[in-house]
Amino acid sequence: MPTIIPFPARYSAFALCAAGLAASLAAVLVSPHLWVAWVALVVFAALVGTGVHDLRQTRHAILRNYPVIGHLRFLLEFIRPEMRQYFIESDSEAAPFSRAQRSLVYQRAKGDPDNRPFGTQLDVTIAGYEWINHSMRPTRLENHDFRIVIGGTPQPAEANPAQVCTQPYSASVFNISAMSFGALSANAILALNQGAKMGGFAHDTGEGSISQHHRVHGGDLIWEIGSGYFGCRNEDGSFDAERFSANARDPQVKMIELKLSQGAKPGHGGVLPAPKVTKEIAAARGVRVGVDCISPASHSAFSTPIEMMHFIARLRELSGGKPTGFKFCLGHPWEWFAIVKAMQATGITPDFIVVDGAEGGTGAAPVEFSDHVGAPLQEGLLLVHNTLIGVNLRHRIKLGCAGKVITAFDVARMMALGADWCNAARGFMMALGCIQAQSCHTGHCPTGVTTQDPVRQQALVVPTKADRVRNFHRSTLHALQELVQAAGLDHPQQITAHHIVRRISDTEVRLLSNLVMQVQPGALLGPLDKQHNVFRTYWPLASAESFQPLTQGPHGLVSNLPLAA
Repeated sequence: MPTIIPFPARYSAFALCAAGLAASLAAVLVSPHLWVAWVALVVFAALVGTGVHDLRQTRHAILRNYPVIGHLRFLLEFIRPEMRQYFIESDSEAAPFSRAQRSLVYQRAKGDPDNRPFGTQLDVTIAGYEWINHSMRPTRLENHDFRIVIGGTPQPAEANPAQVCTQPYSASVFNISAMSFGALSANAILALNQGAKMGGFAHDTGEGSISQHHRVHGGDLIWEIGSGYFGCRNEDGSFDAERFSANARDPQVKMIELKLSQGAKPGHGGVLPAPKVTKEIAAARGVRVGVDCISPASHSAFSTPIEMMHFIARLRELSGGKPTGFKFCLGHPWEWFAIVKAMQATGITPDFIVVDGAEGGTGAAPVEFSDHVGAPLQEGLLLVHNTLIGVNLRHRIKLGCAGKVITAFDVARMMALGADWCNAARGFMMALGCIQAQSCHTGHCPTGVTTQDPVRQQALVVPTKADRVRNFHRSTLHALQELVQAAGLDHPQQITAHHIVRRISDTEVRLLSNLVMQVQPGALLGPLDKQHNVFRTYWPLASAESFQPLTQGPHGLVSNLPLAA
């Protein structure tokens, strides 16, 4: 007997569409004036055409096996992030920011009450939970406008007067982190800068340089100079001192920040594709319209730690004596130690250093870089802070930091680890209305924050969002004021690792000061026997003459050979 092959169930939807097409065609022939029949005919014809295309295409196996209905899988996959965000994820599930964190930013940005009834929603018994100890005698502070002075610290007697900071900047302890025009929309830049102007805090330009949108409202700027030297470059991409000086001496520019690397993709560099290089972006960056805009992975203006220190001194001199420093995400410890040794060798110190954590990043980056390259903020900040203490340079250099800083407790904790101030990028993006759609790199940002589409960014109304930026900053510092008062202190800079407690297990808690590295002043200037292993291992390998490490040979240290040699 011949074997009867049953009709595959996976083709049922396609078969029903075909049956519907036949039935609607018959209805049209019988009743040509019946409009419902014509609508059904068009719908089923489209579905059958889709099914035929699905069977013939070779890209998607699912559609070949499940014509028509297979598209439902792609639809569900497309809306999965939104469904998860709105209906499934818990308030405390951070991916990368939890709903509780986002809601807090939205509430503070809008000026809504941010108090929470019925107690904490956190599990205070879980390992990793942290709190700040309060005092029996809280202080009473006049306001929450906490500021620090960057630059103008005493320099060695032999320092070149032309290379000394003569225009120190009184900065807020909470500022807008580096985000470039091009990564953000024009309206986002306008709103951020207006909010910074209204609130009296600083706005970092990002490496995309100073655009016309940064200048409209006159908010304080930190000009970030990346490896592409945008805004201060020659045609070949090299550094142009004259263009730099012209921009740096603008009164709106308060500090100069040399970017070595960023938390999102340290050591990677980047390319802004030619179609995205508009007239506005080209004018800000000093590049040609419609040509790939390249950010090299490393700088061309210097190649050794000593050259880097001289370049920083040169930038400070060309800027007219404004605070000048650098930003980096910690990588090889010996490279950081080499920079410190260059400070010792030259007597040149930056006015500030910003430590970017690997958990940071507002734009798109390769997954491996986002997940597995660079040191997280806590480890980077601790090493930088303690190294400067260990060589008696900490008093001359202010430390900023960035990396998922959202709440006042985040700010307090970073200060306990050694920071003088904190920057935030994604927090201020959320203040603008960012909903964490994670479509920043597509140009289809639903709130107009990270798109160059003129229609989409019209949704971001500058005066309204600027007010929210100011509100978020003000409310966060007000909450910080209350934490400082509760701890019995007068300024957040007085918060130390002795004030923060961390749960280790169900039955054990420890002060953060007992868990993190702490180096005594000048300890790295003598024997390293009793120092942390990172210093014993890598400090001897660092040289002010090169970013390459020294290596151990049979007769001791050998100059500047790669570790693999």
